[in-house]
Amino acid sequence: MTSAQLPGDPPGGRRAVAVWGLGVAVYFVAITYRTSLGVAGIDAAERFHINASALSTFSILQVLVYAGMQIPVGLMVDRLGTRKVLMLGVVLFTLGQFGFAFSHSYGMALGSRALLGCGDAMTFISVLRLGSRWFPARRGPLIAQIAALFGMAGNLVSTLVIARSLHGVGWTTTFAGSALGGLAVFVLVLFFLKDHPEGFEPAPATHLGADYVRRQIADAWREPGTRLGMWVHFTTQFPAMVFLLLWGMPFLVEAEGLSQATAGQLLTLVVLSNMAVGLVYGQVIARHHAARAPLALGTVGATALLWGTVLVWPSAHAPMWLLVVLCVVLGACGPASMIGFDFARPANPPERIGTASGIVNMGGFTASMTTLLAVGVLLDLTGQDYRIAFASVFVLQALGISQILRLRGRAHRRERDRVVASRVEAVHVPV
Repeated sequence: MTSAQLPGDPPGGRRAVAVWGLGVAVYFVAITYRTSLGVAGIDAAERFHINASALSTFSILQVLVYAGMQIPVGLMVDRLGTRKVLMLGVVLFTLGQFGFAFSHSYGMALGSRALLGCGDAMTFISVLRLGSRWFPARRGPLIAQIAALFGMAGNLVSTLVIARSLHGVGWTTTFAGSALGGLAVFVLVLFFLKDHPEGFEPAPATHLGADYVRRQIADAWREPGTRLGMWVHFTTQFPAMVFLLLWGMPFLVEAEGLSQATAGQLLTLVVLSNMAVGLVYGQVIARHHAARAPLALGTVGATALLWGTVLVWPSAHAPMWLLVVLCVVLGACGPASMIGFDFARPANPPERIGTASGIVNMGGFTASMTTLLAVGVLLDLTGQDYRIAFASVFVLQALGISQILRLRGRAHRRERDRVVASRVEAVHVPV
């Protein structure tokens, strides 16, 4: 990607940061709600009198709805714009969080998490599109990583605030109080968020309908960069997602013998590592596009190595230093998953970015959903043997790596041809 601003690029600037920041604030709140169950898993099991498989169903259903909504949301963003989709998302995930606060039955709680997942699904793709509409294309990788960084800060609210509040003021007050954040960001989006800068309106979509939907999906999927991005996201994101979303706290407390306070600190370390690594990855990829695949594959390899070491450690409990290193490495999974969008973005025109991003985003959440289910079922079948249950991680990593290696060459060749063509076009466009 050329470092010079291409014709038609948005100008960026302070107003772009302010408007984009509103979208990031919505994503921050959505992540807080998404990960709140991760620190409340033990409390939820006691409140609803459920076993490990039933507990995992909360997160599986939430992630299933999230993953299933990605392509529809991408189409909605491309057709309706960011503001309308974000407002709908805020309404849904806020209602879901309120519903979870007042749930006294397992069924009501499941419905609330599904509603939350539906609203959550509308946030990140919207933020990606908002960044592409307000900032020059060369800023794309860094803007995406910073959005993910601030989103992960919502995870800190879960591990530092919600976890403590649960044991201080109780279930209903904690979750209902956190839902007030959704009301606040709804007001901000309603009055201040704009889809694009003045003078940079996208071309109106034509021939909307079933043919348009099929064409958008088919054209995005046909690009090797979209499929490569999906498999990168699939392979890199899910180990940390499964750890933070549900099984990290039970694993550290029940299998490793740590207190809930110490386990919460390790979950916080994952989040802090994610934020730090995200800044590094964003800067590296913005300057060296060829580093995308090595960073993604290197992260997968490091994650597999550390997981394997913890699971086969000869004594009953892994030493604290090893758990710390594992959490630091898990923190790189989120930034590595963002590389998937950096493969899909140059492979698709602006009017198809939402759809392509939805396809990419399905990858990691499909892997997360599969692993959440596998861990819960294996725990019940093996009498809470976390070593066997967490070994399911390696199966999905092997599948993802094989697909990345298969698609990598084709995607790189097609992207190189497209970049050369865009540079030639830029030279011949009058300024």
